[in-house]
Amino acid sequence: MRSVALNCDMNPDMNPDVNPDVNPVIVVHGGGASKISKDRKERVRQGIMKAAQAGYKILTEGGSAVDAVEGAVTILEDHPEFNAGCGSVLNANGDVEMDASIMNGKDLSAGAVSAVRCIANPIKLARLVMEKTTHCFLTDQGAAKFAAAMGVPTIPKEQLVTERNIKRLEKEKHEKGAPNSDCQKNLGTVGAVALDCKGNVAYATSTGGIVNKMVGRVGDTPCIGSGGYADNDIGAISTTGHGESILKVNLARLTLFQVEQGKTLEEAADMSLGYMKSKLKGLGGVILVSKAGDWAVRWTSASMPWAAAKDGKLHSGIDLEETSVTDLP
Repeated sequence: MRSVALNCDMNPDMNPDVNPDVNPVIVVHGGGASKISKDRKERVRQGIMKAAQAGYKILTEGGSAVDAVEGAVTILEDHPEFNAGCGSVLNANGDVEMDASIMNGKDLSAGAVSAVRCIANPIKLARLVMEKTTHCFLTDQGAAKFAAAMGVPTIPKEQLVTERNIKRLEKEKHEKGAPNSDCQKNLGTVGAVALDCKGNVAYATSTGGIVNKMVGRVGDTPCIGSGGYADNDIGAISTTGHGESILKVNLARLTLFQVEQGKTLEEAADMSLGYMKSKLKGLGGVILVSKAGDWAVRWTSASMPWAAAKDGKLHSGIDLEETSVTDLP
């Protein structure tokens, strides 16, 4: 049996769903960070570039924006250097509890999960919530029962715990003995935004939360409008940073509101991040793509690993004033 992939380069007369004025684009982030050690930096850089390349390949082969952001975030969840999936930080009991959300800008459908345990890829479960239920958000035991019903395999919790995160928890408990509310330290998340060749946008965001958090703590990541948002009439955004601060300002929707008001992506991001910092001392970052295919990455934390793929070029960076551009294969 032979199959033909819908390629974005196809003649639009042959495929009326393809918008000839749209060039697919994907942007991914690996979370805001206070600093990234030299020994980790190259692994982080390669991981974020791999995720962007994988998502872009999905787009250029005719896949949807939802497919692309899910694919990119899945790669980051499977990478131990990022605070999501198998790299998730530990709560006060030394366990992993993960949050994720995804949204389709075509019809505003969305799915989210929180406080999930013992699954490898929460973003896939969030997509199942979006597509297989009438709800937007499932949590904890309800999410676990739904995952089982959908045939999502469970994994031993030890597979999600890294030696690095065990040491981070020990250090945190030693330093403070309580959950760290420092807005500059707990910033890890992963996310992606994309525009496909049909003109649809989507976002996906996933995280393990903050080190030494209370059991059951949920941050911004699974909350539509805070951890991300997607609307074909505006664009898509994924956020990262201090979760409680992001929740209080609805950072994702706030930023897209500024875009609706005529601000450029960079202006909108700077205004929203600046507002969060001035009102709450909260640091963070955002990645955006507009309905026209423009994209932007902005952050107020010390660094934010990111990569963007468009027009056969891969852009990437970690620190401010640092951007590299390479040709995609």
